[in-house]
Amino acid sequence: MSEEANKKQYSADSIQALEGMEHVRMRPSMYIGDVGVRGLHHLVYEVVDNSIDEAMAGHCDRIDVIINEDNSITTQDNGRGIPVDLHKKEGVSALEVVMTKIGAGGKFDKDSYKVSGGLHGVGVSCVNALSSHLKATVYRDGKIWEQEYERGKTLYPVKSVGESSETGTIVTFVPDNTIFTQTTEYNYETLANRMRELSYLNKGVTITLTDKRRKDEKGEVISETFHSEEGLKEFIKFLDGTREPLIQSVISMEGEKNGIPVEVAMVYNTGYTENLHSYVNNINTHEGGTHLSGFRRGLTTTLKKYADNSGMLDKLKFEISGDDFREGLTAIVSVKVAEPQFEGQTKTKLGNREVTSAVSQAVSEMLTDYLEENPDDAKQIVEKVKLAAQARHAAAKAREMVQRKNPMSVGGLPGKLSDCSEQDPTKCEVFLVEGDSAGGTAKQGRDRNFQAILPLRGKILNVEKAMQHKVFENEEIKNIYTALGVTIGTEEDSKALNLEKLRYHKVVIMCDADVDGSHIETLILTFFFRYMRELIEGGHVYIATPPLYLVKKGAKKRYAWNDKERDAINAEMGGGAGIQRYKGLGEMNAEQLWDTTMNPDFRKLRQVQIDNATESDRIFSMLMGDEVPPRREFIEKNAVYANIDV
Repeated sequence: MSEEANKKQYSADSIQALEGMEHVRMRPSMYIGDVGVRGLHHLVYEVVDNSIDEAMAGHCDRIDVIINEDNSITTQDNGRGIPVDLHKKEGVSALEVVMTKIGAGGKFDKDSYKVSGGLHGVGVSCVNALSSHLKATVYRDGKIWEQEYERGKTLYPVKSVGESSETGTIVTFVPDNTIFTQTTEYNYETLANRMRELSYLNKGVTITLTDKRRKDEKGEVISETFHSEEGLKEFIKFLDGTREPLIQSVISMEGEKNGIPVEVAMVYNTGYTENLHSYVNNINTHEGGTHLSGFRRGLTTTLKKYADNSGMLDKLKFEISGDDFREGLTAIVSVKVAEPQFEGQTKTKLGNREVTSAVSQAVSEMLTDYLEENPDDAKQIVEKVKLAAQARHAAAKAREMVQRKNPMSVGGLPGKLSDCSEQDPTKCEVFLVEGDSAGGTAKQGRDRNFQAILPLRGKILNVEKAMQHKVFENEEIKNIYTALGVTIGTEEDSKALNLEKLRYHKVVIMCDADVDGSHIETLILTFFFRYMRELIEGGHVYIATPPLYLVKKGAKKRYAWNDKERDAINAEMGGGAGIQRYKGLGEMNAEQLWDTTMNPDFRKLRQVQIDNATESDRIFSMLMGDEVPPRREFIEKNAVYANIDV
């Protein structure tokens, strides 16, 4: 297609304004999810998504994202530049329409974009509405165009400020601190994880992230460049880098089925967990959907057919299930859909039925070719499937034991559980407490009306390195399942939870503020992530943060949660205060534990959220898996405590 034809296709007429944007500032959570840390970072993703749309349409191969010294964000691309000519219907520049009208954008015009990511067109205008200041600079038609806004309102009409032969768009915005009252400070790692993910999902595009707030040891500004030539194939290697491979090759394919672009990459490792990650138009569909169903169907039917034909299952006394084919599997499925239909609780579940057969067909063809060309790998995979099936049957027996009521406990609840009197689960919370000593203190200090205590003995099983039936046989894990009231699911969906039976809507992990406590926290979180992820996604999991210090001077006493707070309180008291360092929860009496860690009016609870499922998967695998070097490197980079034994 000629450049002239491109310009005609993507002009002011391509921009369709669907509705006004007055509602955004009043109800921001409807548009970006929340106004906390997650929503703040979502602003960046929305602006970058516009540049990615240009890349997917073949008009952009470079995107720069800069965190400025004042926590404002600048994004720049070398795309065609947002149209600036007069929009006939609105009577103003198309740039102004894009920036000030919700639902305005080229992504609603099929001639401009076949597919697009982002929040279905609310995009950059939403960012503008939630910014105290935004400046858009467009390089297009041989000129440089500019317009600025305050809280979504234009400060002046679009104007030409110079000439240039380049094309592209630069957007700089300052998040509005009257909207984002919790924080307006951007986290570099959070943005880096998403930019890395986007580079794998859009191979050939170079994305640079720069943090002008920080400098490295050489005094240079922190900056990273993300670029992938192999796409999902490289993504899989990155994700599975901390696991021991079962087969050396990454099985991958890229092509179009039934008019739907499909890209798949998968690999088997020696572990026991299934790690499936799916994307639609670069959006992480963590609730799955029709593309994931298609992947599972294609994988199961093709592998089963191969295993049956090979005769390797002849002596097996029971049927192989779909789960068996996915044990130790890491896979990424990415599809591009022109008009995606999202459903589910968080609108991240793909509903387009036509996608199922497209993905299933693609996976079936890819696997059939691979298995025929790599018989040794095929044999390894089938042997792994057989072992998984045997373990599943053992797990089924263990699962039955978990579901049975313990005659030694009241109403089938664990004997160690000190329950609360409130019957409404939305008002109840349970504390998973490290050790009987701290458990005893917590039982004395709690409010018995709505707070339950479940002491855990020592360190629970590391589920990252355990077969499923070993997980279900573990006494502490059985107690957690029983206390929470959730059942483990069926053989068809062995990890699905019946959350409607959840007895407490707040599950609080309460451990010592030391190395051992952090390890136990991580073990419990790994278990929740691998076996009760719905609990985290539903916002039910929290971590208690007991104070590290008691600062006393005369009759005055205050608690501090870190060294900075301790020193500030000591200074406020005029110096010379007595400082007690708490080594564990057991060192506090019941009243102190209530005042600092359990009282809803004063405590500091951290809600556990999954911002990036693929990165969370990688980190849990690294921290709790068999490979020591990447874990040591991660701990050295992120550790707070000294002398950590890895």
